[in-house]
Amino acid sequence: MIKVENITKSFKNVDVLKGINLEITKNEIVSIVGASGAGKTTLLQILGTLSKPNSGSIFINNIEVNKFKNNKLAEFRNKNIGFIFQFHHLLPEFTALENVCMPAFIAKIQKKDALHKGTELLEFLNLSHRLNHKPAELSGGELQRIAIARALINNPALVLADEPTGNLDSKNSEELFQLFISLKNKFNTTFVIVTHDNVLAEKTDRKLTIVDGIIQN
Repeated sequence: MIKVENITKSFKNVDVLKGINLEITKNEIVSIVGASGAGKTTLLQILGTLSKPNSGSIFINNIEVNKFKNNKLAEFRNKNIGFIFQFHHLLPEFTALENVCMPAFIAKIQKKDALHKGTELLEFLNLSHRLNHKPAELSGGELQRIAIARALINNPALVLADEPTGNLDSKNSEELFQLFISLKNKFNTTFVIVTHDNVLAEKTDRKLTIVDGIIQN
């Protein structure tokens, strides 16, 4: 699913990633842990093609994505990668269903098909009673599940999550991880999770630790 070869990244002469080599298999849930500033989020952004490395190669499904031009890269990202963020980034003026369907609208999927798929996902996530509610009317756990549905709307093979339990209590964190497992089993999705939550990290198929820009295990 993912193969990373000798990735480096620097910001203003500060070396953040110092030669990352990594392989992640299809249908695997992998966590990435490490101290603040170790390079976890930078690596996730590079895996998600949101940031380009200074050197090295990134292959997703055997495609070397870091060689794509911007438009081609944006199209690939939209169709193949879903993102879950700690702060959701839902659009406040749109309903839950409309927020979920945004990536499908961007991909030019017919509106009725996008709305049907979005409704199915929200029903799967036990949010059928929240379709027409706006973000301000929803709880933190509900907002996170809406963000997950949005990440899945285009059937991505890969979902990247940045501190997905950062705003959740222990009960909701456990429910979220169980949801990741059910999504992995239902959709054959690969998850890469950056987290400070060691309880969550220990439950994943594999835990990777970054120390000073290098993966230690």
